[in-house]
Amino acid sequence: MSYYISNPLTIDCLKFDLRIYVAITSINPLRIYMHEEGLVRFATERYEPPNSDCKTVLSQFVHLTNYSINKQNLGRFRENLDDGDGKNGSKWSIKSLRQLLR
Repeated sequence: MSYYISNPLTIDCLKFDLRIYVAITSINPLRIYMHEEGLVRFATERYEPPNSDCKTVLSQFVHLTNYSINKQNLGRFRENLDDGDGKNGSKWSIKSLRQLLR
């Protein structure tokens, strides 16, 4: 079941999600390995909550963080061309997010 979060966390007014990679190698005993790097994916339009009368047209570029959808938002989508500067694109590394939060 899915629920819409009406007041989501944003970075620079953009919705985002975290993609963290884990491997479960054993259940008993439980053994989980988490990769030290992951991804932060952003929507390409600024988040604005829907109107209370529900007549606001919901743009997929505001509410979805899928890379394959947002790269179609020409003019807003920013491809990250420099691995060393992950904070300038629509997809960041977890390392870049940590640097921002310091």
